[in-house]
Amino acid sequence: MIKIGGIYKHFKNHKLYKIICLAKHSETMEDMVVYEPQYESENKIWVRPALMFDEEVEFDGKRQKRFQLVES
Repeated sequence: MIKIGGIYKHFKNHKLYKIICLAKHSETMEDMVVYEPQYESENKIWVRPALMFDEEVEFDGKRQKRFQLVES
């Protein structure tokens, strides 16, 4: 379960992101995650499908969450 207000670390760049809210795609009704970087970035807000945000990926030969909760 994705926690609104939670701080998550990305598996590849280890940068932190805060979940702002969950939303629905207006055309497909797909669940989306709205999040903001916790570092200086020209992109202030990001959106990603919830299934992709919460999925496991393979990196450096091991399976891990794309985003790992580090602070709730």
